Amino acid sequence: MPNAQGFDYFYGALGANDNGTVRFHENNKAVGMTRDMGGLTKLYTDKSIDYLKNKRDPKKPFLRYLAHTMMHTIVDASPKFRGKSKGGLYGDVMEEFDFETGRLLDTLDELKLADNTLVIYTSDNGPWNQDRYTKRKKGHPAGSIFWGEAGPLRNGKGSPYEAGYRLPCIVRWPGKVPAGKVDKTAILSAVDLLPTFCELAEVKLPKGYKPDGVSQVKALMGKGSSLREKPLFWKSGAAWPPRPTKPDHWVSFAVVHRQWKLVTNAKGDHLELFDLVKDPYEKADLKDTNPKVVKELSQLLEEWKATLPAKPTGKVFSNLRKK
Repeated sequence: MPNAQGFDYFYGALGANDNGTVRFHENNKAVGMTRDMGGLTKLYTDKSIDYLKNKRDPKKPFLRYLAHTMMHTIVDASPKFRGKSKGGLYGDVMEEFDFETGRLLDTLDELKLADNTLVIYTSDNGPWNQDRYTKRKKGHPAGSIFWGEAGPLRNGKGSPYEAGYRLPCIVRWPGKVPAGKVDKTAILSAVDLLPTFCELAEVKLPKGYKPDGVSQVKALMGKGSSLREKPLFWKSGAAWPPRPTKPDHWVSFAVVHRQWKLVTNAKGDHLELFDLVKDPYEKADLKDTNPKVVKELSQLLEEWKATLPAKPTGKVFSNLRKK
């Protein structure tokens, strides 16, 4: 539970809404459920605003982590926004999400917290836009584009390509983060948040602890290079163990180092190399003209794969169900 991981207060769901139902906990206590998916975005925002105004200690720094259920699987908007956008139901949800985020930012302004609060707005993965998902459309209104779109980026969620992982990351910190700056070549990751926050808060990481990420303070402040010197690794796939006989259940790997990205399948007999600075859409495979880079990244990837567990234990989820 979040309260056992250092959070003073928690309200929300312990999982997704794949079956059209969300069950709530407040701290460690179950507090009901709902099938009203259209009410979730405002509900979570209201709870966040209430925390800022009434539950936090005004004399201490705070971390507020808001993870919305929308837009996941069974999407819906409130009556105030449903049918109002030009993007169908998915567009309605997006507009409501934008409006509610504005309410939260307005609260920071109202409480005079904006100038001393770093706001990071991002997501966890790209859209589920492949045919094997979108053609099923279980429980979704006809004509809704509920999976989102990746634009010119290649593939989508669950793949090792950029549409699976490359997302907008919007950062606001008045007077600290340059307003209006856009960096399309920056490679930041969620694993960078911990070391970034620690540097900003002047907190030293425990001795001997090696975080997966790196501090991105200089990049956020517009004072550093956006090229990534510490490799990032991905493992993509839908099954444990991999079932190569079924196209939907293949496993692949990717590593990003500086501007380079190497993609390989589970067997290692298919490689692709891309220059993400010049080619973020992954159209030009450069492995034949850059053998040294392929060798370097392949070695990094193999060293990382050797650290992976043979299979997931499932202990965390089985213990949760028992409790």
